[in-house]
Amino acid sequence: MAAKSKEISKQEIISHYMNTCLEHEVVPKSVFKFCSQLGIEDSQFFKHFGSLEILAKEVWLAFHENTMKALEGDQQYEGYDRRSKLLAYYFSFFELITLNRSYVLFSLKKEQGIKSLQSLSELSKLRTAFLKFATALIEAGNEEKKFSFTKHNTQIFSEAAWAQFLFILKFNLEDDSPGFEKTDVAIEKSINTVFDVFDHTPLENVIDFGKFLAKELFAK
Repeated sequence: MAAKSKEISKQEIISHYMNTCLEHEVVPKSVFKFCSQLGIEDSQFFKHFGSLEILAKEVWLAFHENTMKALEGDQQYEGYDRRSKLLAYYFSFFELITLNRSYVLFSLKKEQGIKSLQSLSELSKLRTAFLKFATALIEAGNEEKKFSFTKHNTQIFSEAAWAQFLFILKFNLEDDSPGFEKTDVAIEKSINTVFDVFDHTPLENVIDFGKFLAKELFAK
């Protein structure tokens, strides 16, 4: 059998995977079958991904990376304060989610349902990248504080930010308003509330707030 010479990029593989999932309403059964449909050798697949499971995680990581690329391409972004940077991230991320909503719904509902977002392994790479982003914002805020006792614990506060992110993601998945306008309102109100809580509330209350958001992820 002659070797296939077609070259393909990482992004093209991701796009084809998303389309394949939607067209067949199931994930590909194997790397071999997936690559056969795409017309490439599986060796090209393995240049970028170790498995189909990793590819599924990379889709969500790509949403984050494309969001950051868009923000970093905005000359005004660097001049934003921390609250505005987080708002810009959320609005950009969920705009991208809207453009890919069919896949997002397939991805998050195909197995466990949206009540299980916290434990969904498909979001693990996104979680790592988001925590890094949140930690950078928290550290920037700490640099502005004169006294060490007023500085935020980056691990605790970044995890609380992730819980908030999942809360809004769950809200968006259930949002049936025109243009998902309720999600926009939820983003703004949620982030304003979080910054007020984080900046003016004792640490134990922040932990309680994180537990509340986590609990809401499983609420009906």
